[in-house]
Amino acid sequence: MTANPTTPKLKTPALAVLFATVFINLVGFGLVVPLLPFFAQSLKAEAWQITLMFSAYSLGQFFAEPFWGRLSDRIGRKPVLLMTLIANALGYLMLAFVPNIWLAIAVRLFTGLGAGNISTVQGYVADVTPPEQRAGRMGLIGAAFGLGFIVGPGLGGLLTQPQLGRLGYQLPIFLAAALAAVAAVGVVVFLRESRAKADPAAPRPAFLAGLKDARDNAVVSRVLVVTLIYMAGFSAMESVFGLWSESRYQWGAREVGLSFMIVGIVSTLNQGFFAGRLARRFGESRVLATGMLLFGTSLVLQVLAPVAWFPATRLELGALTIPVVQGWIIPIVMAIGACGMSLAMPNISAMISRASPPDRQGAMLGLNMASSSVARIFGPMIAGALFSGLGHDWPFVIGALLTIPAALMAINAGRVIRSGEGGVKAPA
Repeated sequence: MTANPTTPKLKTPALAVLFATVFINLVGFGLVVPLLPFFAQSLKAEAWQITLMFSAYSLGQFFAEPFWGRLSDRIGRKPVLLMTLIANALGYLMLAFVPNIWLAIAVRLFTGLGAGNISTVQGYVADVTPPEQRAGRMGLIGAAFGLGFIVGPGLGGLLTQPQLGRLGYQLPIFLAAALAAVAAVGVVVFLRESRAKADPAAPRPAFLAGLKDARDNAVVSRVLVVTLIYMAGFSAMESVFGLWSESRYQWGAREVGLSFMIVGIVSTLNQGFFAGRLARRFGESRVLATGMLLFGTSLVLQVLAPVAWFPATRLELGALTIPVVQGWIIPIVMAIGACGMSLAMPNISAMISRASPPDRQGAMLGLNMASSSVARIFGPMIAGALFSGLGHDWPFVIGALLTIPAALMAINAGRVIRSGEGGVKAPA
């Protein structure tokens, strides 16, 4: 089979621009993750307001993804990609100059709306790629996610310069805005429109279509809850980690950014080399349950980690003086959690695909993305309330406890698949 002759072939410059669009979304998000709590503190924000900035961004993405995807079906992929990238650039610039926390939250919501263009990128790839090549091309777009989350936090941490005051937090934000602007220029120069004019009489799927089918599916319903729990736990940890590490180890944006960079590296390597092999050997549901428990264990270990391994910030070994970074064990603990999460994500998609009929797989996988977005909205909000109301460790404790029922649901979903109940085919 070949691509539709009425649409352009996906040439290397166009693929690079699409890759860059996804990469920039994640780099921009990752750039501000390490500095966001400290930037918000410069605006005299409380902990619950800081975590609300994370929730606002995810809320924007939740509504923007289906909106931009449908709009691109009607008016074309190129104008939607251009609009969202310009919105990204403007959002980051506005964030750099906001005078108070409430405007910062509003700007984060606006930026989230602009970041919801992944479905449009995937639509462009599908438009111009033969079916037999789509998996590989979609895999490249997926790789942009992992690479963006590796580069973004590390770069954000290194560029943040607290000694410069407000400007020291603005530098990474300016870079995020510049990257979005460069990607917008690339869209204008290298992308040709790929989408034929849509039939105005064609029916449009409802928002969150297939929710009833998912509820009635014994596997999908359980797996969606697993996604909801583990993503809520991760987003909760992510939103308060800067505040938590500052209060315990006096860390700044640099240490936080490098820690999240390690999470990205471990997740990418584990998904690329181990997740599939483990699933084939032990089964998707068992590996998913193990991933949940690993993630929960990492949250517990973060709480139990000692405040200081050494009484001083320098270790004297004869004539040699070694600077001691208090909390150095935390990135190692976070790497354990990253292993758990990277085991979870591909196996969740595989189990949903196995348990859904071919004509409903897209809808069910879309609902899984919606479940993830809901978790990213409410996880930080709850974490902020727990952090301020009960104590700094409670977001981690509650998140760890919730991974236990998530693991049990994963095991139960695997039993349904193996038994073939409800028409679900057991693995060969």
